[in-house]
Amino acid sequence: MIAWFAAILAGLYMFTVWLIENDVTARHTAPSQLPAPVIFAHLTLAVTGLAVWVAYLVLDQQVLAWAAFALLALIVLLGLTMFARWIPVYREPSPAGQAPEAEQALSVPAEGNFPVAVVAVHGFLAGTTLVLVFLTAIGAGGS
Repeated sequence: MIAWFAAILAGLYMFTVWLIENDVTARHTAPSQLPAPVIFAHLTLAVTGLAVWVAYLVLDQQVLAWAAFALLALIVLLGLTMFARWIPVYREPSPAGQAPEAEQALSVPAEGNFPVAVVAVHGFLAGTTLVLVFLTAIGAGGS
């Protein structure tokens, strides 16, 4: 549960950065490469999955552990989709060091402002959580 909660905190940090930087009304703002429905589905499923996991811990019903694992697998797939769309944004050069005539160019999309360390920690925690939930669901280690 700690790994899942920590992953959610890192994800909420990135979500906050995305909300702040995703100003679609600004004239020279590059559009986000992360579709809003995918982001909101990822967030909603993460919170729902954590709630199902807490229910499993309280009620000790094996079906809840498998439901949490299924939700987590879907969450991870959405996360990998967003990660794949984030990589090209991260690899693009920053417009800050360009020539003055390049000032007219679009700025970096909102997700270009995600700290690499936060993205890495979020992914690591998500993978760790997936493995731990699976091990719990199969009954590894006993109870």
